[in-house]
Amino acid sequence: MTIAQDLTGKVALVTGGTRGIGLETVRGLAQLGATVVIGARDANKAIEVAEQFKQDGLKVESIKLDVNVHEDHLAAYKYLDENYGKLDILIDNAGVLLDQENVSLEIINRTSTLPLKVLRDTFDANFFAQVELTQILLPLIRKSAAGRIVNLSSILGSLSLHADPNSPIYSFKTFAYNASKTALNAFTIHLAEELKDTPIKVNSIHPGWVRTQIGGGSADIDEVEGSRTSILAATLPEDGPTGGFFHLENALPW
Repeated sequence: MTIAQDLTGKVALVTGGTRGIGLETVRGLAQLGATVVIGARDANKAIEVAEQFKQDGLKVESIKLDVNVHEDHLAAYKYLDENYGKLDILIDNAGVLLDQENVSLEIINRTSTLPLKVLRDTFDANFFAQVELTQILLPLIRKSAAGRIVNLSSILGSLSLHADPNSPIYSFKTFAYNASKTALNAFTIHLAEELKDTPIKVNSIHPGWVRTQIGGGSADIDEVEGSRTSILAATLPEDGPTGGFFHLENALPW
């Protein structure tokens, strides 16, 4: 997969775009010429971040978008429809890890005692919100000449690797987070098959182990490097893959 050099005229929406991987994804797409809309729960923070990008000459706007709020999804559709009439790139970036309070601590498998509220809250933010937002915005993505939907998953959503005792992630059994990403991968596969005869490509990506609030300070790579796979999947050429699970150019096992 190679990154397109010119996204002029393209419109992108990045959820959770005020910090971390989302922020660097916004920056990367805008630097390639796209108009990027930041969607964030904190509307004032989103405005502040967008203004900073504008001072650098980048085309970045902002909207209030709490992925758990249905009305915000509808407002996002209205904003994009009235201002651009289409959506070329949707980056479903926002997500949570609620299984444990401090990701730098040793991970303990709490599957048998995990509160159902943690499981439900995780699925609401990491799965149901992505499905709903994508369904609502899909009519606008269909108006794009080359729509791209990028679902921020995780290698921790791979059932194949979690079932293999020799896998590097075998001991990382954060049940709610992992299961939500597995479900998101299923959404990717099903939606990509439904849209296989359209120009729209749908892929799940693993950004890597990134130094963010979720990834923790001991992670391997910084947020700029962590945004690369999102940008690659957002800028796929016409003959690029769909219905896949990738880190950079490498396919991952489901």
